[in-house]
Amino acid sequence: MADVTDVNRGNAGANLPVLRGHNAALVLDLLRTAGEGGISRLELAERTGLTPQAVSKITARLRTEGMAAEAGRRASTGGKPRTVLRLVPSAAHAVGLHLDRDELTAVLVDLAGTPVAVRRVPLDLGAGAERVIEAAAVQVDAVRAEAVRAEAGCDGGVHAGGGRVGSGHAGGGRVDSVRAGAGAGGRSGEGLGVGELLGVGVAMPGPLDHATGVPRRVTGFPQWDGFPLRDALAARLQLPVVLDKDTNAAALGLALRGPGDSFVYLHLGTGLGAGLVLGGTLHRGARTGAGEFGHQVIQLDGPLCECGNRGCIEALCLAAVARGDLAEAARVLGAGAANLVGLLDIDRVLLGGRTIAAHEERFVRGVAAAVAERARGAGIPVAAAEGGAHPVAEGAAQLVLAPVFRHRRSAELG
Repeated sequence: MADVTDVNRGNAGANLPVLRGHNAALVLDLLRTAGEGGISRLELAERTGLTPQAVSKITARLRTEGMAAEAGRRASTGGKPRTVLRLVPSAAHAVGLHLDRDELTAVLVDLAGTPVAVRRVPLDLGAGAERVIEAAAVQVDAVRAEAVRAEAGCDGGVHAGGGRVGSGHAGGGRVDSVRAGAGAGGRSGEGLGVGELLGVGVAMPGPLDHATGVPRRVTGFPQWDGFPLRDALAARLQLPVVLDKDTNAAALGLALRGPGDSFVYLHLGTGLGAGLVLGGTLHRGARTGAGEFGHQVIQLDGPLCECGNRGCIEALCLAAVARGDLAEAARVLGAGAANLVGLLDIDRVLLGGRTIAAHEERFVRGVAAAVAERARGAGIPVAAAEGGAHPVAEGAAQLVLAPVFRHRRSAELG
């Protein structure tokens, strides 16, 4: 199994010096999971296997960098009370971008993965690479500005505009939610400088090459084939950038919150795709092309799909949605889900995407019935994916944060 340090192979890493060490990352992860209650240095040593002296040096550096702070004292069974430490979420941030076919969502999250500010604007993914990159850069700047305004206690913000991103009016849009970015012990008033932004995770429809950051023939938008999106956006932003498929990003976010089992995340929106988590680890495949779920052919003489094949599950499912036959859409989706259950022996099927969200109960019930019928009584649970309001964009931010904490679940490159 590939270690998480392979996640961003070919990508620039986080830019805080303290994050360079593996042991520091282990300590950071324990601080993160401990929450506001904190954790003592002795507990950190016991759980990491490090010596108390090593833990003291690491935590001292983390405190100097502003990434850890005291969370009080805990009664000891002998001797003086133990000082407990906690993560300072506001010490660093990441941006997640979801480039959908017709919409761009930007989320700024803190070091704990909590959304600080969110923007959603229209997008034309076919408007051309330069326009899309500029639109993405504008929204990265805007979502950071929103957090700074909220942190400073200002009213207003970036107001909604009527422009369509990609049509020359990239600054328009609306703010979905904003909260103050600085927690207790944070650097309130300093704003969010480039040095505190670890990077930008970008999620978009596939297929694409995660390792090189290059899209392939995105269904409906073949002009993206071979364009160095990751490097072009990194040059525009002067920040590290990671690129992955939308379904992989969402599945990563779910895996980091989950029990470490095997599941498939099916995303139905403007397209249809899957994110695969096997044994608690995001599975991309040897060429990072796994999860092209929507283009499995289930009807040999079926309708033409935009990918060029006939009878793809995506074409059948979207056609059923378009004519308002949600029962048929759920049945088709369930047939594909049952195929995955049989092939991969997964534990759960999770559903997400805007079409699912609009008709959640009907899709969960319909897909569950199809899986139960076709998966030969395997008893596989089907449920709507639980997570944030913007699971793809928040998962994209985790593409940046997960390596900071050395999460092994974030990649398996084969």
